[in-house]
Amino acid sequence: MAKGISKTYGIFVFVFVSVFSACRGFEGSELELLISVKSSINDQFGALSNWNSSVPFCKWNGISCSFDSSHVSKIQLPGKNLSGKIPESIFRFPYVDSIDLSNNQLSGEIPRNLSHCLSLKHLNLSSNNLTGAVPTGPPPLLETLDVSDNILSGELPADIGRLFPSLKVLDVGGNALVGRIPSSVANLTELEFLTLASNQFSGEILRNLAGMKRLRWVYLGYNNFTGEIPAEIGGLAALRHLDLVYNNFSGGIPPSLGNLTNLEHLFLYFNKLTGEIPKQIFDLEKLVSLDLSDNFFSGEIPELLKNLQNLEILHLFSNNFSGKIPKALSSLPHLQVLQLWSNNFSGEIPQDLGKGNNLTVLDLSTNNLEGKLPANLCASGRLFKLILFSNSFSGEIPADLSRCKSLQRVRLQKNRLSGELPPDFTELPRVYFLDISGNNLSGGIGDRRWDMPQLEMLNLANNKFLGPLPVDFGSQKLENLDLSANEFSGGIPVSFGRLSQLVDLKLGGNELSGRIPDQLSDCKKLVALDLSRNELIGEIPASIAAMPVLGQLDLSANELAGKIPSDLGQVESLVQINVSHNRHLRGGLPATAGFLAINATAVAGTRLCGGDEISGLPPCRGGRGGTARLRWLVLALLLAAVLVFGVAVLAARRRSGPVAKRVESEGGGGGWELQRANSKLARSITANDVVSAMREENLVASGKLGLSYVGKSSSNRKNFFAKEIAAAAPTAEWWGRWAHLSHPNVVKLLGICRSEKAAVMVYEYVEGKNLSEIMGGLNWDRRIKIAVGIARALKYLHCRCKPSVVVGEVAAERVMVDEREEARLRLSFNSYVDQGSKGPTRSSDVFGFGLLVIELLTGKNRADNAELGVGGGVVEWARYCYSDCHVEMWVDTAMKGDHQALADRQNQMVETMNLALQCTAGDPAARPSAADLLKNLESIVRPSSCVSAGFNKLFSATI
Repeated sequence: MAKGISKTYGIFVFVFVSVFSACRGFEGSELELLISVKSSINDQFGALSNWNSSVPFCKWNGISCSFDSSHVSKIQLPGKNLSGKIPESIFRFPYVDSIDLSNNQLSGEIPRNLSHCLSLKHLNLSSNNLTGAVPTGPPPLLETLDVSDNILSGELPADIGRLFPSLKVLDVGGNALVGRIPSSVANLTELEFLTLASNQFSGEILRNLAGMKRLRWVYLGYNNFTGEIPAEIGGLAALRHLDLVYNNFSGGIPPSLGNLTNLEHLFLYFNKLTGEIPKQIFDLEKLVSLDLSDNFFSGEIPELLKNLQNLEILHLFSNNFSGKIPKALSSLPHLQVLQLWSNNFSGEIPQDLGKGNNLTVLDLSTNNLEGKLPANLCASGRLFKLILFSNSFSGEIPADLSRCKSLQRVRLQKNRLSGELPPDFTELPRVYFLDISGNNLSGGIGDRRWDMPQLEMLNLANNKFLGPLPVDFGSQKLENLDLSANEFSGGIPVSFGRLSQLVDLKLGGNELSGRIPDQLSDCKKLVALDLSRNELIGEIPASIAAMPVLGQLDLSANELAGKIPSDLGQVESLVQINVSHNRHLRGGLPATAGFLAINATAVAGTRLCGGDEISGLPPCRGGRGGTARLRWLVLALLLAAVLVFGVAVLAARRRSGPVAKRVESEGGGGGWELQRANSKLARSITANDVVSAMREENLVASGKLGLSYVGKSSSNRKNFFAKEIAAAAPTAEWWGRWAHLSHPNVVKLLGICRSEKAAVMVYEYVEGKNLSEIMGGLNWDRRIKIAVGIARALKYLHCRCKPSVVVGEVAAERVMVDEREEARLRLSFNSYVDQGSKGPTRSSDVFGFGLLVIELLTGKNRADNAELGVGGGVVEWARYCYSDCHVEMWVDTAMKGDHQALADRQNQMVETMNLALQCTAGDPAARPSAADLLKNLESIVRPSSCVSAGFNKLFSATI
């Protein structure tokens, strides 16, 4: 005790501590308690390595002691990769006022003895895998309770207001809680921060909120709340953040919200709100962010907007607003982000917009706006996103935009812009996406300087540009180039062959002449090539057959001559071909599937022959021989395939029979040796159990690497999973590395059963289903949760295993989804230690993860290449969709039925697709590490605040 304390008070304290220590079940010293905590937690990476008697426990990692250094006052172990259950002993410390175990991998239920910690004020268990209910026996002095981002279920305690009398912070967001908000919440009169977001709460919001005068932050988004927004919220005078997004609120905005004079952030987007914005809202002079997007608001926006002088973000998009854009916007000095797209605004853009602002993002697309573009939009020098498409803007592109060096994404398509491009418009150093298609722009662009080093997508289609094509665009990153439907003339520059990243090239509908250059075949990533409706001559270059992923080829309406190169038929990815209206093309079609199934319209207006009836072409000279021989060849191949399949099925059936007979005749599994991992379940399994499992009635899957069975331990009747290995048995070195792996998102390997000629891998049995079987029935929340689980597994394997483990094939077939809907990645004998360029690498695992995420988003995988028309390029297809289509165009049709959920999670989907495309970058060095992708994915799933949630929308609302 501190010096100077009176003897009487010292005795009182001694008695007080002794009594309450006994009540709390306090056993032994604090040192013993700490050792008990350490022994109960799985500390795989040594975060608690100095927790031993050689060091005073007040100096142990994560431990702080009180002022006299004699008692534990704080236990702070966030982000230490701890796993296992939270030990009850951690709540037996008599003087602890703060416990932080956040951002670990702890599981199980929260211990029920929290009330024993009478000194505890701050408890943070967020970002773990905890299950069960919200604690109901909290310490009486508790001020902070953060159990967010776990898997807690059930309802909030009905008497929560009595249980937490001193609570200032309550965060239960990101769980699976249900039911209504208990009325006793209104009794939490000390509460300052209330977060119930990202659960499944329903019903109406409480109206008896009058006593919660200290509330500064209310975050109820991402739930199923209904009814009207209570007018009583207007009485919470201290409120600074109000976030009710992604719910089903209806009716109008209560005028009483205008009484929240301290309000800085108002987020009401993605609801069913109607009516006009009350004038009282424009009295909130401290507002920094106002987001009312994706509702059903109507009416005009008044000039009262000028009162919001602190406003930085204004999102009103996807509503029914009409009238003119207020001139008052030009007078808001801090305005950075203005998104009004998809409304019914008319008239001109205020001419001074941008002049007195700090604009970074401006999106006014899909309205009825007209007139000329203002010259001052980039006056701040910070504008990087300018989206004005689908309006009726006219006149020339302002020269000032050519000097806007901060621009990155420019979309001006589908307007009535005219004139030539400003002199410096083709030298914008940061622009990566430029679409000015569908206007009346004219003039030559071939002789001007192009210096756009970041350019990835350029669309100048449907204008009146003329003269020669540019020889160079100043970018080695160009992926999509569309110059179609203009008046370009001259030849196709051979320099186009140096566009090594090009995926889509469209030059159709011009006046191009000359031959198709052989150099185009150097574009090895090209998926779609459209040279139609020009004046090209000569033969089709045989070199086109060297383009490995070409899926769409349109050469129609030219003056091409000669025969179609036979090698072109060998391009397996080529599924859409159009050579029609080339009157000098002659000869037979190549004898491959892509040409045999060609449509009659794709070969009309030529002198070609052969093909099937569907082509409508006459037989080639030489009678029926060519076509007939081809049909016999196809038939023979089909018969051969059937025969091979039959033999394979027969072999598989025979394989299960002899093994079972061998067990019956040799009893104890003779000839088989089982090497077990060190776990209770593994020790209960015998070789006889494994071999007995390999019967036909236990067969659950037949993959390319062998058959899979479900077995049962004869000693405790526990199930296990057995998979035959079609290759040689694993070495002892391999087993030594793999046997110790343990992670909640990795299926645990229990053992290997060997014989002289075969081997079987034995895994823990996961009660659940394979991801590939159930994906079509999953909503987005379940899919993104699975993606996070797989990312956690990859981070563990790549970053925490020494040496790091490479999966080799990250695919839906390798993922089990258990009863808690947690993803469990199953390793196989084909999983490796990372060996760099010698085999699969961590980078290739990340690529596979990206492909799997694309499948989770779109429902498409490599097997759908023919449907997509991009050969082996599902990544290229996804990249195109991401850059040029709204979410509804590429999201999995299985998720489209739930319109509300699709609207609710649109931003997450866009950002997740962006991450998937980073993972599948062509250059392995450009792909994120497993640690980075997990960090990014988790930030997408759970924004750190209302503000970040609002900012997430800045970059993804318009694609």
